[in-house]
Amino acid sequence: MTSPRVPLAGVIGTSVGHSKSPRLQNYWLKRYGIPGHYVPMDIAPDDLGAALNMLPKLGFVGVNVTIPHKEAVIGMADLVTDRAALMGAANTLIFRKDGKIHADNTDGYGFVENLRSGAPNWKASVGPAAVFGAGGAARAVVASLIEVGVPEVRLSNRTRARAEALRTEFGGKVTVYDWVQAGNMVDGAATVVNTTSLGMVGKSEFRVPLDALTPEMTVTDIVYTPLRTRLLQTAEDRGCVTVDGLGMLLHQAVPGFERWFGQRPEVDDKTRAVLLGA
Repeated sequence: MTSPRVPLAGVIGTSVGHSKSPRLQNYWLKRYGIPGHYVPMDIAPDDLGAALNMLPKLGFVGVNVTIPHKEAVIGMADLVTDRAALMGAANTLIFRKDGKIHADNTDGYGFVENLRSGAPNWKASVGPAAVFGAGGAARAVVASLIEVGVPEVRLSNRTRARAEALRTEFGGKVTVYDWVQAGNMVDGAATVVNTTSLGMVGKSEFRVPLDALTPEMTVTDIVYTPLRTRLLQTAEDRGCVTVDGLGMLLHQAVPGFERWFGQRPEVDDKTRAVLLGA
């Protein structure tokens, strides 16, 4: 008799040594008593196709995808979810038993679930969202905010052309502001989101004027190092509901784990403590 193979999963990219995904996913495997392993794999762009062909044969049931492969894997997948197609990028691959590769993007899902978890009274339809940044993370955030019913997305980026590109893609619900006027888009917003690296450890500070913040607003930052960024601290001081960025990382990992290992993991205080090193 042959024993069933132990399912394997992992994260692929270049310079993946800093990834928190192995700590998170292996914690869930242990927590739910699932025989399996999750490993980081540094894969060069030229080796990506060969790796995706070989990994299922080695017992991998799927992988997370990070820089610089998130766009390239879309063209290598057999099945692409609507949200991954909209993003033009995938962060989760499922290696199906029929041999097909299924590509998904769970960043927007993770963002919205983090908001709903950290701010239980948050309602998308209450008012406009002010979003700083127009990179890959912003694309996921804007798409998810529109999907759940935000009436207007006010968008500003240091390079205006990138913000304009998102407005062209997502249509009339997106209004673009010049970066020098980014603080103005906070006035009257219900939700405020930083998707840039500003405020992250080792990066420039987030210096957008925040005078328009009021206690009725929900403010979130996808940066989680530090956990309390200047934006969140200022918002908290002004009485806003604040949601840190760690939860987005946690929630975006849930769908992949469930598809790979057949168990929907819970995101709770114990899970957060694992990633915070407690």
